[in-house]
Amino acid sequence: MFLIIGSGNLAIRLATWCQSSRSCIIVGLSEKLPVQQQDELENVEVMALPHAVSLNSLPLGDRNPTAVLLLDPSALDDSDPIQALNTMWPNVPILTTLPLQGDGIDLVSIDDVSFAAIQDRIRAWDRNDGSTVVQHYLSSVPSGSKVAIFCHDNPDPDALAAGLAIHEFVNTMDLDAKLYHGGLIEHQQNRAMVHLLDIPVRRLILDWEVADVLRESDVIITVDFHRPGANNILPEDCVPHIIIDHHSVETSVAADITMVRPEFSATSSMVASLLMSINFPMNARVATALAFGIRTDTLGFTRDFNAVDIRALSWLNAWVDSDLLRSIEAPPRSQQTLESFSEGLNNRVLVGKTLLAPISQMPNRDALAQIADFLLPTADVDNVIVFGPRRGRIILSARTSNPDIHIGRLLAERWPDGLAGGHKALAGGQIPFEVLLDEVVDDVDQASDDALKAMAIELEKVFN
Repeated sequence: MFLIIGSGNLAIRLATWCQSSRSCIIVGLSEKLPVQQQDELENVEVMALPHAVSLNSLPLGDRNPTAVLLLDPSALDDSDPIQALNTMWPNVPILTTLPLQGDGIDLVSIDDVSFAAIQDRIRAWDRNDGSTVVQHYLSSVPSGSKVAIFCHDNPDPDALAAGLAIHEFVNTMDLDAKLYHGGLIEHQQNRAMVHLLDIPVRRLILDWEVADVLRESDVIITVDFHRPGANNILPEDCVPHIIIDHHSVETSVAADITMVRPEFSATSSMVASLLMSINFPMNARVATALAFGIRTDTLGFTRDFNAVDIRALSWLNAWVDSDLLRSIEAPPRSQQTLESFSEGLNNRVLVGKTLLAPISQMPNRDALAQIADFLLPTADVDNVIVFGPRRGRIILSARTSNPDIHIGRLLAERWPDGLAGGHKALAGGQIPFEVLLDEVVDDVDQASDDALKAMAIELEKVFN
């Protein structure tokens, strides 16, 4: 929570900007608050005071701010507002436009006060605040407590790397961490990663297994996903203690601590930044995992990425084991995967600038991603969707090179509730046969064939 003390346009603009990511309270004199702009503050609590009051008399209850933005102290009748703030919240940083000095004060000169300048300082606070809050939260948990860390189903390198790093970090806090996933780890690179880096991940299959883990764990952490029940083994009504994810959020997220940062292109980048902020004793095993997670989610920095991803990888490079990384990146490809490549190439259909590649026999679902990445750099093709049946669902992997398309949002709108979605340039989904067909026959092969044809028709509608 940000506490903004001020009554002018700058206070309103900052609160309007901040409210999308965190709660805010504005404290100011009612006569100075610009009434015409207050309608923009849907999620901001406004304390319009008839006269100046002392800081300790503000009706804040037991709420403690993450930071204080002191823009105009006229609403406070304390003789020294900085001293009053430091007394009430000794460890809370103060950002001010006033010519004041003191420990914990981040001074912005009146001459260069601008909305963008203060935004930059708040972003820096936000990065540091997230790592500090997670560290403080875990340090408050009794020694030896059990911490369950969950990756999404069929975890990719980004999820595995972030999960391993958080697992190692939690163990340094004298807690008992365990790493879990649902689904399968089938991609050759993913299997090599788990084997070569000795990632202690355990697969859960049955509902009672998940229920036992949740009941026995004192802290639940999710990495690389933020919605329980959507492509993960957690029940929909589960409320994790900590969520760490880089995917964009369409709805509110429930957790004690939510670190959801879509400005990162990979959760591995985000976790690396967290560890960097708390001076984690990095090692080759964790650094190599995180570097591989970043490189795969950005497709070797040829897909959407940001400066924060480069900064994270630059920090990790001092510890990365290059030989180990090469062994993970180039594991042997199975004969079954080559057969999937052959079928996908032979069955491809071009619909406008969208290439559809159905596969009837899918040895592992991660072959889809490899085929999609291979097909995307094809002349006159903007979008690629590779899809095939597996265990009563059509699994799909989608890619686009069209900057005007958000392929994850496009698929999520057609198949909501976590059945499909993803990033701007890459996405995926798993659609039950029942969603695609009016009637699912008992014969498994026939049902798979029917669902495959139905999916092709649906995708033609989506991308036509």
